[in-house]
Amino acid sequence: MADRFRSVLIEELPSHLILEILTSGRLSATDLVCLELTSRTFGGNQGLYPKKFRSLVDFAAFQLCVSSNVYVRMTEVAQMMLTDRCGGNWKRLLRFLQLVEQSSEMVETSAGNMQITTGRYHTLLINNSSVYSCGSSLSGVLGHGPETTQCVAFTRIDFPSLAQVVQVSASQNHAAFVMQSGEIFTCGDNSSFCCGHRDTTRPIFRPRLVEALKGASCKQVAAGHNFTVFLTKQGQVYTCGANAHGQLGHGDTLDRPTPKVIEALTGVGSIVQIAAGPSYVLAVTDNGAVYSFGLGSNFCLGHGEQHDEFQPRAIQKFWRKSIHVLRVSAGDEHAVALDSNGLVYTWGKGYCGALGHGDEVDKTTPELLNGLKDNLAVQVCARKRKTFVLVDDGSVYGFGWMAFGSLGFPERGLSDKVTRPQILECLRAHRVSQISTGLYHTVVVTNRGQLFGFGDNERAQLGHDTLRGCLEPTEIFIQETADHNTDVSESA
Repeated sequence: MADRFRSVLIEELPSHLILEILTSGRLSATDLVCLELTSRTFGGNQGLYPKKFRSLVDFAAFQLCVSSNVYVRMTEVAQMMLTDRCGGNWKRLLRFLQLVEQSSEMVETSAGNMQITTGRYHTLLINNSSVYSCGSSLSGVLGHGPETTQCVAFTRIDFPSLAQVVQVSASQNHAAFVMQSGEIFTCGDNSSFCCGHRDTTRPIFRPRLVEALKGASCKQVAAGHNFTVFLTKQGQVYTCGANAHGQLGHGDTLDRPTPKVIEALTGVGSIVQIAAGPSYVLAVTDNGAVYSFGLGSNFCLGHGEQHDEFQPRAIQKFWRKSIHVLRVSAGDEHAVALDSNGLVYTWGKGYCGALGHGDEVDKTTPELLNGLKDNLAVQVCARKRKTFVLVDDGSVYGFGWMAFGSLGFPERGLSDKVTRPQILECLRAHRVSQISTGLYHTVVVTNRGQLFGFGDNERAQLGHDTLRGCLEPTEIFIQETADHNTDVSESA
């Protein structure tokens, strides 16, 4: 009887069962590499797969790649090009796909799932479904109530007991949160209807459910300046708030008090990612096209012109060159895109080298960033005159304006500029999983779940109460229990 319950070594399991475990989708590419290195069972050939695969793990990685939503949507030519870029290594290709999918959502770290997002003078963090915020609470953007004007340390935001937050976005004066249930909560200044509530008489100091989106299950949100964009799990896009430049995408300039679906995007395919600049929007479809609308100045829309677009318009350069875009980032005066080959494109204003082409020349349409073409990029991040690119080995490249040290080159002057992609040596000791940059500060999450910040800390946006600024990346710690008596300052 006891023999029925004896423990067994994994090597004793049938090979087909081991393969089933490996392809369950719950293991990362790094997990697979670790297994391959620790056991002959995973590294050997069990007769379950063609000889062209070097190991059982390699075959499992292949199976996971070909079932990935990102990979399936790519053309056969794009798939072959990506395979070549990865040197035929299916584990590296899988790592690329997994990291790209996480880049606009939560990333998996050894300390749990996390997402970092930086507003103008504040920072919000998801740590295992709980949300923390620090910095200036302009109009209630930190979500801690009307008595809070500043948090000098990361402090937990109160949500309904069963609410699990899976994605967050913050702008200058409002924030939006996506729940695992697909519900949306918002807080901050709602005078422009950007929070999706009709009540504009006073700021919303604590996260409030957006009732108008109850029937639409959301997976991502993007906060612009006085407007908000919502992406549903079905690939539809809703917008609300200010609309002076057509940034809501409805073909007019009428403000919208509650979220309204963008009809013009319903016939172009499913939208898989959204990004909001101050007054414009970028939307990526499942077939790799990019649509833009809103304020046309600074060439941020990528059409070679500077007039406003009141409805979504496809960026033709990507389509003409058969470039399959996976992710985009919308900066204040420029934009960045990542394609299915891990290549990076920039366009918009070239101030301070923010486009990374070695000069300060504007690019009216997307241009390939040659300085990074030998790297496999997995995340792009643009903000005020600076850009960051995260590559698949965890290294970070930055270029643009130093801005109080927020570009991450402590040896450079605080008002200096970097016009070509340069690796951040100050982060070499860490494997970065995600990066976000605000007006003058930057925060990264490492694969171990550590947080490091650099740049301006005048309003405690880096979560330190003793520093005015950080030229070197400085670790940030999370306060697990909100203690408003010690961590909230009444002076802005």
